[in-house]
Amino acid sequence: MSFRAGPSVFKDQGKLSFDYLPEKMVHREGQTQRLFSLLRPIVGAGASSNAFLYGPVGTGKTHTAKRFCLDFKKYASESDRAVDWDLVNCRQRMGDDAVLLRLIQHFDAHFPERGFSIAEKMETLRRHLEKHRLHFIVILDEVDALLKKSGADLIYSFARIAEETIASKGNISMILISQRPNALEYMDRAALSTFRRSNVVEFPKYDRGELRDIVTGRVQLALHPGTVGEDLIDLIADIASEFGDARYAIELLEKAGMLADEENLEEVAPEHVRGAKAHVHPTDVQERLGLLDVPKKLVLLSIARKSRKKAYITMGDAEEAYAVVCEEYDQKPRAHTQFWKYVRDLDALGLVDTKLSGEGVVGKTTLISLPEIPAKVLIDNLERSLKRR
Repeated sequence: MSFRAGPSVFKDQGKLSFDYLPEKMVHREGQTQRLFSLLRPIVGAGASSNAFLYGPVGTGKTHTAKRFCLDFKKYASESDRAVDWDLVNCRQRMGDDAVLLRLIQHFDAHFPERGFSIAEKMETLRRHLEKHRLHFIVILDEVDALLKKSGADLIYSFARIAEETIASKGNISMILISQRPNALEYMDRAALSTFRRSNVVEFPKYDRGELRDIVTGRVQLALHPGTVGEDLIDLIADIASEFGDARYAIELLEKAGMLADEENLEEVAPEHVRGAKAHVHPTDVQERLGLLDVPKKLVLLSIARKSRKKAYITMGDAEEAYAVVCEEYDQKPRAHTQFWKYVRDLDALGLVDTKLSGEGVVGKTTLISLPEIPAKVLIDNLERSLKRR
């Protein structure tokens, strides 16, 4: 087959990828300044400092933390302080072991995956910090997944290193990131004491004007002049402002550009933006559903179906629906204990929320709800992927 390369509306499509880190985070100057005032003692006194960032999907938490650390490392070197940092996504690396391994591999890429206990890994990490006399900022993204799976042991251990290490020999600070303001409630008192209420930095949803500025900036970086009109930027900002999600806005822009390229057009049209809206979802649903095996998909499908008309369902409701779903897909339903474990895994992935029922319900029961993804979107996605098998 011969490929016909027509004109492209993109001059640098990479500037729209999720991994691209802007030189400056638009409309996040306040949060950046606040992070600086929280972590400044690292340079001033070599002291350990921590911060907790929270806000919905697409509000710039991860990118702001990365951009801050890059700039802060440079700022520290001007005062002859060695600062380094690394980011671990706790949804992709589930559990203390996986998180620690990733941090050690920051210093030693060939460190073996197996054969060391958590305590030995902790000691290895500490030795690296001492050897380089380094202040290491650990960013734990989607930290609720770690806290729900393993509790706060790891965070407590990092805090202990910070207390016990002589500052001149290396130290550790943490930036924890979550979509939920109450993520820290999963910590026990000992770990929580290292995160004072004053260490919190909030990332609210972007408003329409802010989204417009963000999209305008990316158009200038990624697309050829004259390919995207002002009215299109307005349209994208309007669509994305319902969710206040910059990532969604940027994905809409990229997909619309790709649709224009497919038709060999020299301009992106409103129809392309509308077409993009049909393909792009405002949350990372696809990504997270991709992490699920069939048994977990069946559990999630049963919860989604039961949740169509209710804000909260009980564990009993979910199991009832699960029996029906298993029959429909010709699968053997798992026992109660295994079912409960699947629900907890889905909770750690942020696909469901669980909480214990309060007063007024006879006996304590677990209530399940869907966080930000509409039941219908979940059902459609799951039924499609289960049918494909």
